[in-house]
Amino acid sequence: MFRKSIYKTPAQLRLMLEAGRLTEAALDAVRHAVRPGVTTLELDAIAERTIRAGGGQPNFMLVPGYHHTICASVNADVVHGIPNDRPLEPGDIVSIDCGAEVDGWNGDSAFTVVIDDRSRPDIVAERRTLSDVTEASLWAGVARLARAKSLNEVGDAVQGSVESRGDFGILTDYIGHGIGRSMHEAPPVFNYRVSHKGPDVKPGLAVAIEPMVVAGSPETFVQDDDWTVTTVDGGMASHWEHSVAVHADGIWVLTARDGGAAGLAPYGVVPTPIA
Repeated sequence: MFRKSIYKTPAQLRLMLEAGRLTEAALDAVRHAVRPGVTTLELDAIAERTIRAGGGQPNFMLVPGYHHTICASVNADVVHGIPNDRPLEPGDIVSIDCGAEVDGWNGDSAFTVVIDDRSRPDIVAERRTLSDVTEASLWAGVARLARAKSLNEVGDAVQGSVESRGDFGILTDYIGHGIGRSMHEAPPVFNYRVSHKGPDVKPGLAVAIEPMVVAGSPETFVQDDDWTVTTVDGGMASHWEHSVAVHADGIWVLTARDGGAAGLAPYGVVPTPIA
């Protein structure tokens, strides 16, 4: 039986660059618009305009049953939150996930931001720590990918990074994935240690690494909207993600303007552009 290879050709990786760039541009536009009083529906419209103006289409809209450009998960919502008309409030921790498709190739990325609240500095500090822990674990995973022999070394690095920072929960029911012609492809990318090695890390591998970390228990449930994933104990949540390509000369973070240079610098990894 024929099995499609998970590895892309150099030409195919080059075709993914524009989708990654446009995904990053949409998230950057949203990041600059997050403030108290703004609704996640307004943020969704900003992301859609940015992607379409850049010649792409929102790939989240290509998922059956989903009708928005972003997922916006606020406070105890971890992932897959549907944009709505609730104004964001001071102190909210907001995770925005977004993707663009350009000429049949996909990008996927996410970030978390905490809205300042001077009346509750302790709460803001706790939530920013959660976001920092999650983002650091993402970069630990990307850095390990640059040196790994097997893909599941990434999960070991992500979990080790989170554990080094304190008592946080890592979601196990939701994981990263391959990316290319489809937004979600093989292979799975775990955010935690598993017993098997997974596929070889070699040129042509393109994956989305996306740790989801919570302040309490990692147990979740899906809301009645059939999309929004929320912590059972009401603990705050954070989600960070990048699409990353392995190529003949190294790695390149497709959804970061600098290819991941700033995030990888603490790990001694220098990303190399895809030639």
